[in-house]
Amino acid sequence: MFSTARRRILDGLNRRYIYGRLPLLHSIIFLIEMAVAMRLAAKFNSYYAEKPVLTTMVTNAVLGGVADTVAQLITAFKARPGRPNYDPSDLISIEIHDLDKEKPPALGELGHARHLPPPFDFERLTRFMSYGFFMAPIQFKWFGFLSRTFPLTKKNPTIPALKRVAVDQFLFAPFGLVCFFTFMTLAEGGGRRALTRKFQDVYLPTLKANFVLWPAVQVLNFRVVPIQFQIPFVSSIGIAWTAYLSLTNSSEEED
Repeated sequence: MFSTARRRILDGLNRRYIYGRLPLLHSIIFLIEMAVAMRLAAKFNSYYAEKPVLTTMVTNAVLGGVADTVAQLITAFKARPGRPNYDPSDLISIEIHDLDKEKPPALGELGHARHLPPPFDFERLTRFMSYGFFMAPIQFKWFGFLSRTFPLTKKNPTIPALKRVAVDQFLFAPFGLVCFFTFMTLAEGGGRRALTRKFQDVYLPTLKANFVLWPAVQVLNFRVVPIQFQIPFVSSIGIAWTAYLSLTNSSEEED
């Protein structure tokens, strides 16, 4: 009974939009995640001083959730059908044909119903948060290795920073994408065939996109940002990147 009531509530929220544009449930989840992220940011130094690895894991999970929610918001917004009778004075709107489930949609509404935006995918959100959580210790060790191997000196800090970027991009970036697509495919229930197809279709284009964005970001990260903030900085900048990965991964899954 509780499960049925919860499903009805979620279905109702999934059908409601803010000003007919932003899905209400997606927006609520995004605001909750941002509130948690702001709380972590305010207390980050004290949390990190006590438990650096766990703090990094939780921060990564929250930011990964924010990124996937942004991706789902983009998908829902793009899939939103046009509404010629939309009233901009309505703060919260709802699709009329969804109000009465006992009556089937009319013939002209069938195509419209098929193109309704997808509901919020909590399983997908959980996968992205889990990936960020479990990947954080590896990133933590890797960033520590880079800082020890290529220490920044006051005399010439730029060269060690560039060496860090080169090693990071040519070694860790390809490995990280392998981990990402493998984790997501297995978590989605895919097997060897699905994993092979994903690497054939999206791995190299994603790696090329990585080389466009991340070298400049990592130069700034390694050159300026203190080591305790380097992973959160990457994760914060990576919201857009992870949203891109989420869209790439979900589009490949739909294909």
